[in-house]
Amino acid sequence: MRNLIYAINLTIDGCFDHTNTIADDELLEYYTRLVQDADLLVYGRKTYQLMVPYWPDVAKNLSGESKADLEFAQAFECSNKIVFSRTLHSAEGSNTRIVRTNLQNEILKLKQEQGNNILTGGVDIPSQLIEVGLVDEYYFVVHPVVAGEGRRLLDGISLQEKAHLKLVDTKIFKSGIVALHYLKQ
Repeated sequence: MRNLIYAINLTIDGCFDHTNTIADDELLEYYTRLVQDADLLVYGRKTYQLMVPYWPDVAKNLSGESKADLEFAQAFECSNKIVFSRTLHSAEGSNTRIVRTNLQNEILKLKQEQGNNILTGGVDIPSQLIEVGLVDEYYFVVHPVVAGEGRRLLDGISLQEKAHLKLVDTKIFKSGIVALHYLKQ
């Protein structure tokens, strides 16, 4: 059975806003490894549209500011992607498909397929998957920033049961970012 992995950047006060985070080569290298270890990326429309067309353009035009930009862009571009959306009409790339069916049923089916990990990001889709207990691993990448306001994970969601997590790895970046890797127990 494939693991569903959730990876997200957040501030010390728990806000999820990509404009309040530190984007450096070390962080990109970390996320590149996560993407390469998965063979499927799962997003909602909002997160997908944050990633596309930016990263595919970097990969196509070889226009990254650094080697790490380009390596992440290429890993992202090569990955199969599913976008859960009722409003998105088309998706870029032959390896991306839009799914309009029930999120929980589709993820359960995908987890049963052969393959490597499934990686998800963003807030809405992962919150729904956490609510029903389908996330197996968590990568919380905490940035040394206090945002003061912003979206938070699980806002408006009612957990069916408490999720007990086991810390299995930590990584401290030169920038002060701390990556925490948890497994669901």
